[in-house]
Amino acid sequence: MNFAPTYEALADAEERTATIKLHGPDAFAGMHKAGRLAAEVLDMLVPHVMPEVVTADLDKLAYDFVLARGALPATIFYRGYAHSLCISVNHVVCHGMPSAKRLKDGDIVNIDVTVIVDGWHGDTSRMFLVGDVPLKARRLVDITWECLQRGIGAARAGNTLGDIGHAIQSYAEAQRCSVVRDFCGHGVGRVFHDAPNIVHIGRPRTGEVLKPGMIFTIEPMINLGGFKVKLLDDGWTAVTRDRSLSAQFEHSVGITDGDPEIFTLSPAGLEKPPYSTAAAITGA
Repeated sequence: MNFAPTYEALADAEERTATIKLHGPDAFAGMHKAGRLAAEVLDMLVPHVMPEVVTADLDKLAYDFVLARGALPATIFYRGYAHSLCISVNHVVCHGMPSAKRLKDGDIVNIDVTVIVDGWHGDTSRMFLVGDVPLKARRLVDITWECLQRGIGAARAGNTLGDIGHAIQSYAEAQRCSVVRDFCGHGVGRVFHDAPNIVHIGRPRTGEVLKPGMIFTIEPMINLGGFKVKLLDDGWTAVTRDRSLSAQFEHSVGITDGDPEIFTLSPAGLEKPPYSTAAAITGA
């Protein structure tokens, strides 16, 4: 199905500026709707992420799921990207492209999805464990999950962007892991990638002060080895330079007068692996 004109019209509804947008209740409602569908895509994929599955087949499942609900995959046609998902396996840090490659027993996989619902972007990613995953890889996934939780915990009005980065960096490095510097979170809403940039390292009380109405992603990428990455010849796939394992979790959040609102929570409660296949199928 060719929906390029529709996608382009939505993508051009607003443009990125250097000014950080402060959103109202209608925007938060729109983001909850878009974020829920993005999370439902990942919930739907849980029983399908297994050894020998072809990553392109996962992409097709997500594509069909999103279109059947009257929404659009945000990444198709985005800067020439041709897939509904990014699927990053083992030492791939981010933006892995679905292909004929099959997942193997012991892989760790990040699946990243962004959908457009009524003009709003729901952006989230989650780690998946494929079969019998070694302890060191499971530990990395657990550390990365905790990094995201600590980053979200620091995302409160009156704190700064540096507080978010420090919360993530200090924990990751205390666990003898490293934080990727080359990629960051971003403002999100009617614009896919907007101001501000959410860097996952930082010093407390530095950077932009967080204000109610800000909406952005927090998406730390944590490596078992060094933090340096390189881009492959396809122009998208980023991998660790030392081929160490990498993991990532991502939520879209909104700043309020109290706790941050998380727009992309799993409706089935599948927030952290290992996931329950039964829960994914039944929505329990």
